[in-house]
Amino acid sequence: MTGAEGVAAPRREQNDDSPLRGKVAIVTGAASGLGRATALRLAESGARVVVADLDARGGREVADLVGGHFRACDVSDLDANHALVEFTRETYGGVDIALLNAGVATGCGVGEDFSPALYRRAMGANLDGVVFGTHAVLPALRARGGGSIVATASLAGLAAVPLDPLYAANKHAVVGLARSLGPALAPENVRFNAVCPGFAESRIIDPLRGMLSEQGMPVIPAETVADTVVRILTGDGTGECWFIQPGREPEPFRFRNVPGPGVPVDA
Repeated sequence: MTGAEGVAAPRREQNDDSPLRGKVAIVTGAASGLGRATALRLAESGARVVVADLDARGGREVADLVGGHFRACDVSDLDANHALVEFTRETYGGVDIALLNAGVATGCGVGEDFSPALYRRAMGANLDGVVFGTHAVLPALRARGGGSIVATASLAGLAAVPLDPLYAANKHAVVGLARSLGPALAPENVRFNAVCPGFAESRIIDPLRGMLSEQGMPVIPAETVADTVVRILTGDGTGECWFIQPGREPEPFRFRNVPGPGVPVDA
């Protein structure tokens, strides 16, 4: 089947001058939304793409569009992440880029509506998927002499979200991981960054579309997020968390320094 495991489809028109040309990229959560848009951008930039998702139909359609390969993957399963990386290495000879994008809405809070199953599902996709994906892909990046990881966080990882504190919790964790792993992996020539969009075109915002429309709040096109990911991949920063908001140019968020120890006045 075209676009399925082991079979490549014709590619879209490519940018021969892109520094991403010839690079091998894994994109999780690539069957729709932000992952789909980024897989398309990467292919247009000349990268070879492995499309990973639990949605086999959507994933194969995207693989067809990018001339790449589809691999079913539950990112909350560590073994599945290892299998995805191994498939990519066997198919393309290595890995240069990983966009750890798969994510889900939380669906519950911490009060009477708390559901351990929904909580674990959200943490499994949104946080474990980044941790497991990073763990699995690092040996492949090291084997290439370095590479780049971009994790999809959210503006919810940079600000308080009283209406969905658990989603904010897992996205804050991804932001903390990016800020910490960026400098930690830099000596190995592995860059780790995060992208933090506001309300962007994806399945996650489906329950919110009515509210967003009533409030006149624009939805960020998925292509804007994809373009920002490409900017990150073709830059040289690491440990950065790029915010994306309507009407503003995407850029790394400038975190304030944590106050250091002070000397008591009456010491």
